[in-house]
Amino acid sequence: MNATLLGLGALALWAFLGLLSRLAAGIPPLQLTAMSFAVAAMAGVAVVAARGQLSALRQGPIAWAHGVGGLFGYHALYFAALALAPAIEANLLNYLWPLLIVLFSAPILGLRLGARRLLGVALGFAGCALLLGGGAGFSAAAPASVWLGFLCAIGCAVVWALYSVTAQRLAAVPTEAVAGFCGGAALLAALTHLGFEATVWPDATQALAALLLGLGPVGLAFFLWDAGMKRGDPRLLGTLAYAVPVASTLLLAAGGEGSLTPAVWVALLLVAGGGWLAATAR
Repeated sequence: MNATLLGLGALALWAFLGLLSRLAAGIPPLQLTAMSFAVAAMAGVAVVAARGQLSALRQGPIAWAHGVGGLFGYHALYFAALALAPAIEANLLNYLWPLLIVLFSAPILGLRLGARRLLGVALGFAGCALLLGGGAGFSAAAPASVWLGFLCAIGCAVVWALYSVTAQRLAAVPTEAVAGFCGGAALLAALTHLGFEATVWPDATQALAALLLGLGPVGLAFFLWDAGMKRGDPRLLGTLAYAVPVASTLLLAAGGEGSLTPAVWVALLLVAGGGWLAATAR
């Protein structure tokens, strides 16, 4: 039960990812990725060192490529999506990743999909199609930058789904290694930021948001989730994970980052309901 509660803590932290990202608005996406992962890496390495487990950072090149690539790719695309597109719609498109995990598990892991899982995937995609047809900002007249934001949102869903499914092949990599992967993601983000973006000095709100991102959704959440999935009840956690898009969307709306139109409500129910249906299939 204690480990399951740790997993629930990760879900709660991930619900704040969208809102904290919007509070950091104005910081370029790659810079924000570098800042938040630098915080996560420093905190993570400090904890790992205190526990005498620094040897866990010594992993092979495949593990490093998988860990750094997945963390950097997902968050850079996610921050870009929320910087370019309407926050609520981009956030919901990002939550295609649980459904894509179900879809990718068949060809990559050889798992059977079944009618119930396919129905759940279909409902989730129907929700996103509804957004594309009637959500705020989804129109042919929308600026190219907005559509680029939508593509980034879909891209980050694909990246995280692939990262999550292929992680099954690297189950022997210890949780403590994530601290090193966060450092690698911070370095990669900093280098690409210097090459493609102009640096913005954050104000107090932006700096606090980046700090909280690094300590919470981009840092501690990964360790809590790993503990919950390995020593808690993964079936319960997997099902409750589909409440995250609901909580995240409601937090964005409460923070004034968009409005909950009828199309958004229906899409939200389809995405979360389709995910729950797929997750609870036997």
